[in-house]
Amino acid sequence: MASLDFEQEKANFNTYYESNHKQFIAAKDAYLGMIRTLIRQSDVGEVTKIEGRVKDKEECVKKFQRKYQGKLDADEQPYEIKDFISDLIGIRVVCLYEDEVPAVSALLQRHYRILNVTDKTSAVESTEDSFGYKGLHMDLALDPEAPCLAKNLPPLEISFEVQIRSLIQDAWSRLDHKIKYKKSIPVDLKRRINVLSALFELADREFKEIRNATSDLMQQATDTQISERVDGVLEVPGPTASPGSKTVNAFNFVPIAGHFFRDFSFEDQKVDDFVQDILEQDSTFQKADLHRCLNENLKVVRQYSEHVIAENPNRTFSAYTLIRHCLYLYDQERFERILTRRNSERFSLWLRGSRSAQAATAAEGTPQSV
Repeated sequence: MASLDFEQEKANFNTYYESNHKQFIAAKDAYLGMIRTLIRQSDVGEVTKIEGRVKDKEECVKKFQRKYQGKLDADEQPYEIKDFISDLIGIRVVCLYEDEVPAVSALLQRHYRILNVTDKTSAVESTEDSFGYKGLHMDLALDPEAPCLAKNLPPLEISFEVQIRSLIQDAWSRLDHKIKYKKSIPVDLKRRINVLSALFELADREFKEIRNATSDLMQQATDTQISERVDGVLEVPGPTASPGSKTVNAFNFVPIAGHFFRDFSFEDQKVDDFVQDILEQDSTFQKADLHRCLNENLKVVRQYSEHVIAENPNRTFSAYTLIRHCLYLYDQERFERILTRRNSERFSLWLRGSRSAQAATAAEGTPQSV
């Protein structure tokens, strides 16, 4: 029963906490599983981390004393500590970019009952001289309209807090918690912390802008590949044609290679490394050269791969391996090092044998003069 006796209520809370601790952990694990499933099945961007915890009982009591006890005592309003701890179970969702935070929030709001929302980003940005971590905090409870979500929950139904942050916001929050006595530090030290906070905010913004610029470049390369003839007969005018845009790069490589290898997934990091390998051997190699190289040589290279695999069933030829052989065949002087020495020797030997066989076949088909 609620009272104004803090020591008694603290003892009651400790009893409540200890007797239900296993159920708290089970509820935390259930909520984690549900949210992970929701995010995995939804298009909310790149979520890098989803983790949870059960708040320590001493932390719960300290938070109650700091935020609520003074006012409750002043108003002579009886209380039970557990009624004021909304984050006993906490879930943290870390997005890669800051503009993905609202998407995750909207997803959770569609599947849970919202008890409270604290937008720490707006709170910090609305104050000139304030510093602190950003993010969105939501107090949630199960929505009776979505019973399918609760089928794996333990009998104890309890509200929980979800913190949604970007990767940069999460990094700053961890550092921010290490800064002691923030309200009473000297002005010069507070200014240095504000500068650091601004740098984190700038990094968050720049990561997002770089992502957008990268997506735009990829889209431009794809649109250009569709609209122009890659042999250079038709050029695409306008602002998208920047200096050096004809040189092969990670953005225009994918649509060209993807045209020839439709079932192969070109991963960003591998594409970047592979294109760099090409440019290290020929810094002027253009996207038209790449298209011509594949168009003229892929058929022969595929025949070679079939020959190798027939003799060695355990061998595989990825798209990158096929492209390397095409580049070697396209210009053996420029791309001498695109294959290992052993592979280039095997390929050259096969080419000589193949050409000899073709010449012999052609000679047999030539009519003899009388």
